[in-house]
Formats: sequence, structure tokens, C-alpha cells
Amino acid sequence: MAVITNKRLTSPIGQLIKNEADLVSFLKIGDLIEARLLKKAPRRIYFDLGKFGTGILYGSEFLNARNLVKDLELDSLISAKVADLDGEEGLVELSLAGAHKQKNWQELKEWRDSGEVLEVKVIGANSGGLVAEVNQIKAFLPVSLRKFVGQDLKVKILDFNPRTTKLILSEKEAVGENLKELVSKYAVGDVVDGVISGLADFGAFVRFVDTPAIEGLVHISEIDHRLIDSPKEVLKVDESVKVKIIDIKDGQVSLSIKALTPNPWDKAGEVFRAGEEIGGRLSKFNPFGAYISLDHDLHGLVHVSEFGGLEEMKKELEPGKEYRFIIESVKPEEKRIILKIKK
Repeated sequence: MAVITNKRLTSPIGQLIKNEADLVSFLKIGDLIEARLLKKAPRRIYFDLGKFGTGILYGSEFLNARNLVKDLELDSLISAKVADLDGEEGLVELSLAGAHKQKNWQELKEWRDSGEVLEVKVIGANSGGLVAEVNQIKAFLPVSLRKFVGQDLKVKILDFNPRTTKLILSEKEAVGENLKELVSKYAVGDVVDGVISGLADFGAFVRFVDTPAIEGLVHISEIDHRLIDSPKEVLKVDESVKVKIIDIKDGQVSLSIKALTPNPWDKAGEVFRAGEEIGGRLSKFNPFGAYISLDHDLHGLVHVSEFGGLEEMKKELEPGKEYRFIIESVKPEEKRIILKIKK
């Protein structure tokens, strides 16, 4: 009696791939390849791949690429992405939509690496900046002036990540030598008036009021003497601020807001002493323990070893709740107050 299995029969090309892997190793899943249209069928399309044989587009990839191939004529060339070396009918399975996106990202990389200046149209704005589109990919531009919406701007690609579909543009980078000349009028230590032009996880962008072409960065560590998780906790886009220039390098301006306010750590040794009992609110956990918000805009640390482990600590302490502590040590020069939970 014949035994029927669900095992897929291996096609001739599939067997070749298994037996002669060295011969076809130059064609890999994910590769971009030039494909020539051979034939359109109701639910699949065939392509000539030259020395790599015949490619096929079917299933969900066929549906995703309908708009791309709608007006494609026989013998037309198109970029395709290898989805499977042993697809339907034993042919090389292709993806056109995937290839289109991959090619777009490759072009973005080439433009970034070459430093090419691009002209983009601003299509919208959000709380962090402006939104544009490059190569059919949404891009972020850390500029808050909403009057730019609908206008064309000259930009350079600052950073991108195809995996997270992140694309960040910089108007400042495109200004180039003119910007360096403008920045040369300022010096480290100068205090200037600015406007928050954009907020990101790593800091805040500030545009100079008297020279709007200059936009500097306040790193998150330079926003406040207190520990903050996000610039959005203390700053808003379009807010007026005074900033101090702390570094100028290659036309890049680093700024500080906290440098213009009293440093509470300067008096930490006067207001807190080892051995004292104090109250504090649990601010947040980290791998080493928990940060505790104290009076005078200071914070302390309860080490995880006090509880035997982070999970044990989280069972006993709750964010936002007040607790009593004993000060173990105060080290203002290290911006550190070590606490022990009062037993």
C-alpha cells in the first residue's frame, strides 16, 4: 500500500541547489536582481533572470506588486528581490514590492555617503519637527517652524535605519560653509536666546533667535541637573529658552540649559550628611537599583544588593511612593548619594 506524506517534492533546481550549492551560492535570498518581463498570467508573472534562469511572481507578492507591474510591457526591465531560490514550479520566487523599498533605501545610503544636497517638500509637522518625504519614505526634520509646511527645503540625510524605517534629515547640514561662517561669530561660553525647534529622546534642538540658520543641540544630560527620562518632561516645542554654548566643532554647536541654573550638588554636602534619616520618593528603577527623588532637587540611589536582586526590589518598592532611608554616603563631586532603606 502506498504511503502518502506531506513532504514537498524537490524540483530539479531545488535538487541542484542541494547537490551543487557552490555553483549557485552567488544568488542568495534577499539579493536584488534585474528581471526582464517574459509573460503575464492571471495570477502570476514570469521574468527572465538571465544566467539565473526564470523568476516567478505569485501569491501575496503578486498582489502587493499589482500597481508596479500594471503598465509594465513585455521585455521591460525591473528590479526584483530574491524571495526564494526554490519557489513555485521550481522557479526563483521574486518580490517586486520588497525590491522597490530596498532600492529606495540603497539610494538613500548613497546620497548620505556622498553628502548630496536634496530638495524636499515639507508635507506636515508634529510636536518634534517637520515631516517630509524622500524616495517615498517618510522623513523627520528637527525644525519646528510650521511656516515651512508646503515649502521646499534643501537638506542632507543625517541618519537612517531601514529596519526601523527611520530617516532623519538636516537642513543645517545642507547649509554647509555658510553655516560655519555664521557659527564662527559665536564662542564657547556665550549665552544666547533660543527657541526649542525639536525634541528627540537624546535631547532638544534649539534655533538661535538672532541667527535662525543656526540650530544647536542640548543633550538630555545638559537639560536639567535632575535625572530626566525624556526632554518632553521639562521642555516644549516653540518654548523660548536661554542656552549657553559649551562646544563648537565643525559647525556643530553643543548647548546647555542647566549651566545657567544653580547646581544643587554644590550644596549637597551641606543639606545631607551620612547617618541621617530622610524621606524620599521612588523615581525609577535601573539595573543597579532605584533612584530616589530627594529635597533640594537632588536624588539618591538605593543599590539592588540591599534586596538581593532587582526583582526582589521591585516587589518591595513601588514607583511614586514615599519611603524612609538612611544616608550611607554623600559624594557631591560624583553627584552621588547612597541610601539604605530603613528597616
